[in-house]
This record gives sequence, structure tokens and C-alpha cells, in this order.
Amino acid sequence: MALDFDLFEHIRIKPDPELVARRTLPPCEWGGCDAAATHRAPKGRGHEGEYHHFCLDHVRLYNKSYDYFAGMADTAIADFQKEATIGHRPTWNIGVNPDSQAGRTRAAEDFEVPRNWSRRSGDPRLQFGRIRARMERPLPVRRVKPLEKKALDALGLPETATSEEIRARYKDLVKRHHPDANGGDRSQEERLREIIHAHKLLRAAGLC
Repeated sequence: MALDFDLFEHIRIKPDPELVARRTLPPCEWGGCDAAATHRAPKGRGHEGEYHHFCLDHVRLYNKSYDYFAGMADTAIADFQKEATIGHRPTWNIGVNPDSQAGRTRAAEDFEVPRNWSRRSGDPRLQFGRIRARMERPLPVRRVKPLEKKALDALGLPETATSEEIRARYKDLVKRHHPDANGGDRSQEERLREIIHAHKLLRAAGLC
């Protein structure tokens, strides 16, 4: 009589875990494998919440070759990773009503204080009025330091240049003065070093 008969399995003090798993779990989905599917693995992008069922050996093989971003362009991967930092939720500027086409703030609509209201009344709307005034106050303009101005001059940019303008000018100048762009002519190497040094200084200062 076969000792793995169901009757013997039930009366054993310590049932064989492998036999129990085969009877209670579906079989492994890996081709040619009849072991119990004790582990699950995600099916991949576009099938979120769906899983394959494998045994331990085959789930390890599957995980080694699993790539959620397979087939995605580099720009799409970068966008996905950026959105992942906020849980893929929509965002908008603080205080801005996303449903308003004119971009008015809820603070301006909901907390308008009457002119004849007493400042000693302790009404919370006065607090919101003062908060709104501070929010609408223009931010102070950052003054450029002498070394930063010198670096901007080296790139031929004004003190008001944005980070995008600095990066664009840097790329343009490097392409223009690099020896590879001048048939191997190295006469512009000194100018190229000046451009690279200026860009490093501006990047260290947080301007680009």
C-alpha cells in the first residue's frame, strides 16, 4: 500500500508539508513544473494587481529577469520615477484653485475681510487676510555674487539669466569651441576651459 495515501497523511503527527502544499495550492505555472505554487510574482506593467503563481525555484528565476520598465522610453521612465515621488497624484501650487481658469486663490475668495470689521474682534478671517498679504508679497531678488557675475559674463549672460538659459548657453558654447567641432583645432581649448569652469561655479552656487 502506498504510504502517501490521503488516509495516512491525515493521521500522521507531522504531515509532509510538500504533500499538503500540493493538495491545497495550485500547481506552478512554469512550463513542465508540477510543484506547488507557493509564491506569487507580479505580471508587470499594465497588469497591476495580477500575479503569476510559481514554486520557490521558478519565482527566483522569474524575478531575476523581471523588468517593470521593459519597452519604455528613457523619457517615460524618468517621468514615471518623478511622479512616483508624489505617489502619482496630481499637484498644483499651494493656495491655487485648480478649477479656476483665472488662477484666483481660495484665500482671496473665502477670506475677504470687510473694511469696517474691528481688528480687536479676534475673528480668524483677519489672520487669513494677513497670511494672504504675505503670500502675495513679491519674493526678494537674489543678488549675484562677484564670482557668479564673472562666470555669467564668461558665458555671455546677464545677471537675470534663468537656470534653463544657463544650461542652454553652456551646451551651445561647448559644442562651438570643442576641438571635435573644429576639425581637431585646439586653439580654443583655453576658452573651453573657461566655459567649463564658469559652469561648474554656477552649478555649485545652485544657479543651474
